[in-house]
Amino acid sequence: QCSLAPLTQVLVFLSAVERCMSVMQSGTQMVKLKAGSKGLVRLFYLDEHRSCIRWKPSRKSEKAKITIDSLYKVTEGGQSDIFHRHADGSFDPACCFTVYHGNHMESLDLVTSNAEEARTWITGLRYLMAGISDEDSLAKRQRTHNQYPLRRETHLNHCRQTFEEADKNGDGFLNIEEIYQLLHKLNVNLPRRKVKQMFQEADTDDQQGTLTYEEFSVFYKMMSLRRDLFLLMMAYSDRKDHLTAEELANFLRNEQKMANVTPEDVAEIIDKFEESDENKQGGVMGIEGFTSFMRSPACDIFNPLHHKVNQDMEQPLSNYFVASSHNTYLTGDQLLSHSKTDMYAWVLQSGCRCVEVDCWDGPDGEPVVQHGYTLTSKIPFKSVIETINKYAFINNQYPVILSIENHCSIQQQKKIAQYLREIFGDKLDVGDALSRDSKTLPSPNSLQGKILIKGKRLPSYLSADAEEGEVSDDDSADEIEDDFKLKSSNVESHIRKKLDSLLKESRIGDKEDTDSFSIRALLRATHQGLQKNLRQVQGGRKRKTMKLSRDLSNLVVFTNSIASQECDVLSFSETRAQSLVNHKAEQFLAFNQRQLSRIYPSAYRIDSSNFNPQFYWNVGCQLVALNYQTEGRMMQLNRSKFMVNGGIGYVLKPPPMCKGSFNPFSDDPLPAYPKKQLILKIISGQQLPKPPDSMLGDRGEIIDPFVEVEIIGLPVDCCKEQTRVVDDNGFNPVWEETLSFTLHMAEVALVRFLVWDHDPIGRDFIGQRTVAFSSLMPGYRHVYLEGLTEASIFVHVSVHDVYGKVSLRGIRGLFNRSSKSSVDTNSGGLRKRSISDHLLRRTASAPAKGRKKTKMVLSESVASISDPKNATGAGTGGEGVSGKEGGVVVEKRLQPRAPLIHRPISMPLERLLQGQLSLCSPDKEQHDMGADTIIGG
Repeated sequence: QCSLAPLTQVLVFLSAVERCMSVMQSGTQMVKLKAGSKGLVRLFYLDEHRSCIRWKPSRKSEKAKITIDSLYKVTEGGQSDIFHRHADGSFDPACCFTVYHGNHMESLDLVTSNAEEARTWITGLRYLMAGISDEDSLAKRQRTHNQYPLRRETHLNHCRQTFEEADKNGDGFLNIEEIYQLLHKLNVNLPRRKVKQMFQEADTDDQQGTLTYEEFSVFYKMMSLRRDLFLLMMAYSDRKDHLTAEELANFLRNEQKMANVTPEDVAEIIDKFEESDENKQGGVMGIEGFTSFMRSPACDIFNPLHHKVNQDMEQPLSNYFVASSHNTYLTGDQLLSHSKTDMYAWVLQSGCRCVEVDCWDGPDGEPVVQHGYTLTSKIPFKSVIETINKYAFINNQYPVILSIENHCSIQQQKKIAQYLREIFGDKLDVGDALSRDSKTLPSPNSLQGKILIKGKRLPSYLSADAEEGEVSDDDSADEIEDDFKLKSSNVESHIRKKLDSLLKESRIGDKEDTDSFSIRALLRATHQGLQKNLRQVQGGRKRKTMKLSRDLSNLVVFTNSIASQECDVLSFSETRAQSLVNHKAEQFLAFNQRQLSRIYPSAYRIDSSNFNPQFYWNVGCQLVALNYQTEGRMMQLNRSKFMVNGGIGYVLKPPPMCKGSFNPFSDDPLPAYPKKQLILKIISGQQLPKPPDSMLGDRGEIIDPFVEVEIIGLPVDCCKEQTRVVDDNGFNPVWEETLSFTLHMAEVALVRFLVWDHDPIGRDFIGQRTVAFSSLMPGYRHVYLEGLTEASIFVHVSVHDVYGKVSLRGIRGLFNRSSKSSVDTNSGGLRKRSISDHLLRRTASAPAKGRKKTKMVLSESVASISDPKNATGAGTGGEGVSGKEGGVVVEKRLQPRAPLIHRPISMPLERLLQGQLSLCSPDKEQHDMGADTIIGG
C-alpha cells in the first residue's frame, strides 16, 4: 500500500492538471492591467493545441497570442511594476498574477474574479512551462528551447497543427488545392505531377480526392523524407533500409567521433529513437528512427557537455571573461524608456554576473534608480537591491558584481549603505578571499554566493574618523561633458556627427536586426527631450569632485585608486577603450592579465544599440557591458560566448591572454601556437521560413536560400564564406558545399551560421545560430536557427591542427583536390574519403542556378563609431579586397585604420598602461581619488 501512495498522488495531480487545462481552454474573463489605464476586460483562453494563450476581443485578431514556449515565469499576487502603479485599485492579491514572456520579459498582468480562477491559471501555466524542457533553469529553458529540435510527440503536434491550418473550410479533409496552397506556404516547390503522385499514394480510404488527418500524416512523412539522411544511413548499412547495432556503433565512432561506444549505449539509442516496435525487438534502426536521432540534441552542433560548468574555476578573476550588463534597469532606449526591477531578475537568471545600478536622490529621503538627465522612469533603490538579492544565485552560485554609479547626497548615500548591509547581509562578507597582501585576485570559486559592489572609495590618506570626503566625479556622462568644452556653436554639430556615425554603422550592418529603428527617427521624436538633456548636462556637470559617505566607502574591498597603492578595476567608456585598443593593444592586454577592466557603451548610443564585444575580448577585457534589452547581433555573440561554460557568466580566457604577450592585430599573432583548420560541409536545409519582414507573409514567393558562415575572432581570423543559391526551395534545399577556415586563436572565435533569401535587389535575413568554436561538435550535425521552431541546416564538421605558416595557395589546393574528405579532429592530416561522402556527393542534387560562393575578409574588430568618414566598415567589419596574381586568389588584408585622436587620457592611467607606473608606488594626485572600485563588506 505504501508503494501505491506516490502513484496515487501523481494520478490525483494529473487529474487536477487536466481540470485546469479544460477550464483554461473554455476561457476565463479577466481584467488585463496596462500602464496609464484602468484595465481591459478580456476573455483569455488556452488554444486547442495547448501551445499559446489567446484573448478576445483584440485589434490584433490572430496575432493576439502569447506562445507557451516564450513564457519566462508566472508570479502570484500583485508584484509587478504595473500592479504597483495600480496600488489604489484595491485588488485582492489572491486574484492577481503576472505572466512574464518574450526576450525583454514583458509582463501580462491579470486579475480574475475569484482566487480559484487565478490558482487554476497559475497551476496550468506552470505545468505547461515545465513540460517544455527537462532543464531546471527557466532562463536556460527559454534560451535553449529554440536551439533544439522538438521531440517526436511535439513533431506530431506540429503535423496536426499544419493540417488544421491548411484545412481552410474546417471540414476535416484536405483536397489537392489545399495541399498546393500548403506547400507554397511551407516553401516547397515540387512538380504538380509529383505532388499528385504522393497525394494518391496517401489517399487510401473510400473517399477519394481528399486526405483525412491520418492520410495527411502519411503524405507529410513522404514529403519530409530526408534524402541526405537516407543516403547516409545506406552508406553504413551496406545499402539496407536499416542499421544494425554494430553498424550504428561504427557510425557513431567514425563520423560522430564518439569514444568508448558500448553495446548498451547503442541499445539505448535504438530504444529511445526507433519508432517501429518490430525494429526495436530486432535491435535495428530504420530511417525514421535514424532521422529522429540525427535531429535530436544528441546530434546538435553544440557540445552537450558545455551546458554545465566545464572549465577550471580556481584561477584569478582577471583570467575570466564576465557577462556584463549596462544600464540594466532600462527596458528600451536611453531617453524615454521605462526602468523596471524585472530587468535585474531577467538578466541575472540568464547568466549575467555584472549589473549596473545608477543611484540618484529620490523623494522622502529614499534613493532611486534611473538614467540621469533623461525622461526615463524611476524605481526605488531598495526594490532593485531586493530583486538582486532574490535572483542573484537562483541558477548559479558564482559571484555577482554590482556596478554602482553614485549621484546621491551624503544622507541618501547612508541609506544606500544601510540597504546594502541589511538586504545582502552575509553575501557581502568575503572573508579572507580578498586579502590585501595577495598579488592576485581571488577565484570565482572562492567567491561563490558573494555580491561584490563596484563603486568609489575614499582615499587612504584621509583620517579614519572623517565621516565623508571628496572623490572624483567621473562617470559615463564624461563623454558628453567633454563635448561641451567645444564652442557652444559647435556642440550640436559635434553631437550630430557622433550620431550620424552610429547611423552609418547600423546601415552597413548585415541587416539581421529587422526590428531596429533609425537613430534619426528617435531624435525627431525626442528632439526637445534631447535638447533638455544636453542643457542639463552642460549646466549641471561642471564639478570634478563629489562627496562620498564613509558608510558607503567602508564597504569597499577592492579599489583602483593609485593613491591607495591598489588597482583592481578600471572603467572605460567605449570611446576611450577604443583609443587604447588602437594605440596600445599589447599594453592593454598586459594590464588585463592582472587587473579587471570594464567597457561600457558610448553615451551617444541613445537607442541602446551595442558595440561589437569581440573588439574588447580580443585584448582580454573582462567586463564588456552590453545593453541586454536590445536583442540583435551583438547580444547573440554575447550569448554564444558564455554558453561555452554552462551559461554561468564566467568563461576562462585562452592561456596566451593570461600570460605572455602578443599583438592581436598581427597577421600571425602567435607563430608558435598551433592553428586550427575548420572544414564545414554545408549539406542541406530543413523547413526554412520566409523572411520575417516579408511583405506578403506566407503568400510571398518561395525563397531562394543560401548559407553564409562567418568567423568572428582575432582580426586575422575574421572572414565570411557562403554557398551558392538554391532556387525556389525553402523546405529541403541541398547545397553540398565545403567551406574551410584557418584560425590563429580558435579559443576566442565564434562561428556564425546565417541563412539568407537571395533577391535580385539584395538579400533578406531568415535566421542565424552562433556557436563558439570550442563548443562545435565533430561529425554530422544539425544547426537549429535561433528563435525558429523547426528550421535548421545540416552540416559536417571537422577540425585539425595546422603548424607553422599556412599559405592560402596551399590550403586552397589541398581542399580543391579532396574537398569532400572528412578530417579527424585528433589527427594531423586528411583521411580517406568515406563511403557516405562518396554517396552524398554522387547522388545529392539541388535545383540551383546561383552564385558561386565568395570569401570576404573582415576587420570586424576595428572599432566602429569614431568618425563618419572612417565608419564605412564598422557595422559588419566588411572591410577587405581581393585580387588575383598568377591565377591564384590572393587576399589582401587591410591594415587597421589609423586611430582617431580622442581626448587625452589622464597621465597616471597612461603611465600605468605603459608599465612605467608601479602599482605599489604612492601617488597623491587628486585626479585619481575614488576611481571605480569593487565593494563588499
